[in-house]
Amino acid sequence: MQQSIVHISLVVRDYDEALAFYVGVLGFELLEDSYQAEQDKRWVVVRPRGAQETSLLLARASNAQQEAFIGDQAGGRVFLFLRSDDFWRDYDDLRAKGVRFVREPKQAEYGLVAVFLDLYGTRWDLVEFTDGRA
Repeated sequence: MQQSIVHISLVVRDYDEALAFYVGVLGFELLEDSYQAEQDKRWVVVRPRGAQETSLLLARASNAQQEAFIGDQAGGRVFLFLRSDDFWRDYDDLRAKGVRFVREPKQAEYGLVAVFLDLYGTRWDLVEFTDGRA
């Protein structure tokens, strides 16, 4: 049996502002943006360029309960991990685009890592593994 995680749902305030950040700033590719009339929502899927399996489903909050989790879906912990094949290239590029890093780069036993915030405050690790892991 083979299984994989296909989408991770990320609750956002607005589809277009989320696309501007994830596609325009982070450089992700837009895989799908289609309207779902029966639920009056869009199915918006993005993923990092070069990624093959896992993507983000940008899910607009549809009620106050969901809105409360925008930017804090992991209770203040790092929620998502963006693997890089060139940490310093990506770190410098993101900083130049105004991305806010809340933990400066450090060398860890597994590689280079820094923590940044997305447009809503969700914490991400930018990481380049140097210990041989995939």
